Amino acid sequence: MFIDIADISVHAGRGGDGAVAWRREKYVPAGGPAGGDGGKGGSVVLRADEGIQTLMDFRYKRVYKAENGENGKSRNQFGKNGEDIVLRVPVGTLVKDQKSGQVIVDMKEKDMTYVIARGGDGGKGNSRYTSSTRQAPSFAQPGFKGEKKDITLELKVLADVGLVGFPNVGKSTLLSVISKAKPKIANYHFTTLKPNLGLVRVGEGQSFVVADIPGLIEGASQGVGLGLDFLKHVERTRVLIHVLDISGMEGRDPLEDFKQINEELASYHPRLLEKPQIIFANKMDLPGSQENLARLEEALGEDYPIFSGSAATTENVKQLVYEAYKRLEEAPKAIETYDEAYVEVIEEEDRIRVYKDQEGYKVEGTYIERLLESTYFSDRDSLRYFQESLRKNGVIDQLKDLGIQEGDPVLIMGYEFEFFE
Repeated sequence: MFIDIADISVHAGRGGDGAVAWRREKYVPAGGPAGGDGGKGGSVVLRADEGIQTLMDFRYKRVYKAENGENGKSRNQFGKNGEDIVLRVPVGTLVKDQKSGQVIVDMKEKDMTYVIARGGDGGKGNSRYTSSTRQAPSFAQPGFKGEKKDITLELKVLADVGLVGFPNVGKSTLLSVISKAKPKIANYHFTTLKPNLGLVRVGEGQSFVVADIPGLIEGASQGVGLGLDFLKHVERTRVLIHVLDISGMEGRDPLEDFKQINEELASYHPRLLEKPQIIFANKMDLPGSQENLARLEEALGEDYPIFSGSAATTENVKQLVYEAYKRLEEAPKAIETYDEAYVEVIEEEDRIRVYKDQEGYKVEGTYIERLLESTYFSDRDSLRYFQESLRKNGVIDQLKDLGIQEGDPVLIMGYEFEFFE
């Protein structure tokens, strides 16, 4: 079974909390603050690995968590950083944001790495908060949360040349002849249930990868059969060989077959028709082939290179391979069908929001939440630091612009405070 889609969640580690500690060494009078910083949380890293062929492993495990950072220690010792977790994916894996469907990264090169979720920074220890007016801070900063993302892994076959055409036209046989691939071959429809890859050697230092794209049918671009799954694998091929049963032995018209397949490609994405396309009129060794070939050449000969032959007898197969390689050298890099770069969505709560509604004045945001968590309201220095941070970030000025007066209540992340300058 060919697994090419997997939905997973990745959780980076949380940073360790900063420590509140004091120097207590012998012979050191009036020791000051000595709380160390927390360690950074581990990140989730993707790595493209040629040894991985499918996304099968991601079917059985859906959540991946990196290690949290260690809390800071006394004597200004930093906490240990959390271990990263590395997820190995096949080369050619497209990583998408589940919510928006946008592409985050294309893992298209061997050993390519990408940090998909960054670990949270460690919190500062109390020794970091000393100043000329704050000699003995008794508070520290908690660690920051690591990133969490829901992503879709989508594997697309990385091939230079794609064989397209209706079922049972001879694509699998052609693949077996031009490469060392051993696809399942039989005289019935839909023998190919997953794309087969083969390496084609043209000459010294000259080769390309060919993919037998499973048989397409009318309505494939609307999801008929396994059409959408099949069409995805056409996207990265740079040249197409369109295989036709020129004999018409099954009562099909090869010219109509050609038009239908191209209509499905265009319906899936019009840019697929921009790829160079070579026609291989297969099964020329069967009766009725000459008449159909004449009609095909008259209709399409000026627009497409047409090679007539037989995969079964290997007639003209070498010439077809040389033409494919020639077109490949001239073809641009693979045409992708996504147009927009990934832009990470920053949720509203990640910003500092100062506003007024029917309940009164409110201040919200992730930074404010972290500030509250790290504030010891029974400690004068910590409370002063909290007030200074609100002022430096423009919260006080925004509240005044909204019309707040001395003594008015203000809700900061659900906690009620009285406003005083």
